[in-house]
Amino acid sequence: MKSAEFDGPLMNGQLAVPPEVARKVPAGETIHVVLLWNDEPADDAWSHAGRKQFESAYVPEDAIYEKLIDDTSAR
Repeated sequence: MKSAEFDGPLMNGQLAVPPEVARKVPAGETIHVVLLWNDEPADDAWSHAGRKQFESAYVPEDAIYEKLIDDTSAR
């Protein structure tokens, strides 16, 4: 299964698929569409607080994992 993702407006019940995405889908192919939209205004303070809480669990000793990500000899 292949997928493509793009942002675009829904105008009068119509969704335009960008040409570069449409070219990837064979003619007559059935597609599955999922619509996602943000129905709440952005809450930057809440996002910042959540990020701060998430990052509080990080300790300097965790840096070893970042080194391993780039170390191809460890694979």
